[in-house]
Amino acid sequence: MVLLRQQIEKLEETILSPRAALSKNSRGRRREEKQCDVRTDFQRDRDRIIHSKSFRRLKHKTQVFIAPEGDHYRTRLTHTLEVSQIARTAARALRLNEDLTEAIALGHDLGHTPFGHAGEEALHDLLPGGFRHNEQSLRVVEHLEGDGGLNLTWEVRDGIHKHTGPEEPLTLEGQLVRICDRIAYINHDIDDALRAGILQSGQLPEREMTYVGWTGSERINTMIRDLMQNSNDAPCITTSDGLKEVMDSLRDFLFKNVYVGSAAKSEEQKAKKIIKMLYRYWIEHTHELGAELLEQSTRYGVERTVADYIAGMTDRYIIAIFEEIFLPRPWKA
Repeated sequence: MVLLRQQIEKLEETILSPRAALSKNSRGRRREEKQCDVRTDFQRDRDRIIHSKSFRRLKHKTQVFIAPEGDHYRTRLTHTLEVSQIARTAARALRLNEDLTEAIALGHDLGHTPFGHAGEEALHDLLPGGFRHNEQSLRVVEHLEGDGGLNLTWEVRDGIHKHTGPEEPLTLEGQLVRICDRIAYINHDIDDALRAGILQSGQLPEREMTYVGWTGSERINTMIRDLMQNSNDAPCITTSDGLKEVMDSLRDFLFKNVYVGSAAKSEEQKAKKIIKMLYRYWIEHTHELGAELLEQSTRYGVERTVADYIAGMTDRYIIAIFEEIFLPRPWKA
């Protein structure tokens, strides 16, 4: 009997680009395990990520705006889904491995802190050696999630780890997610800033918007078409020099007008203070962490364990914990 997994692997050989990562050629997992009869290794990785607690918590983690009023602003989960969909579309057009692409995209932000980049900056200042969300995402899937990690394939872990930072992923699928992550957040952060009234359409840079488009769908379409045209049969995933310059310019514009100093970011100092106070509290009151975290601290050290604990929290959970520890509660005489 021919297993369904083997049929899929054979199909990959037939239809995918010679540059694509084939499931059957994976470098494997850190711990060897029996293969699934139905799913390829990359499909299993995708499923493990989706069913993880860390993935579910993304729905209550800040993307850019802390505690916005309204249901239509992006969260870390909706950002992840947008990256996944954009990357899958491009992967299909380029005949790359969609399952590997999707797994990397779904797992790339699992290590993000509560309160978005403000939380990341706070933990970076506190933790010896610093804190970087891409490294934490890798740590989540290798150690913290499940029973000693999710035991994902090397290709998925490489793509998660290198979705940002100085190193490029070694698979084209990982490189694709890296660029699609940027495409997604540039577009949806403009959209959310307009919705919040932080930006007015007349403030958007005319040259850049004319180049990529004035609506979200136009911008994504322009960027993905450019990426596909410049990456087809190329040794790496890339965009044209013109689009790269425009994307860099838009990112700089967002930093200046949205990410730093805008009204929507006014709560960031409070968010950082919450994280710093809780971090220092648990360093001094380690016994309050509970048995499971105390056991982890014997393996990883107290500071690393406290950082892991805080990084895994949602925005509303860390606020609730802060209130429980630091705010007085009413009592009856």
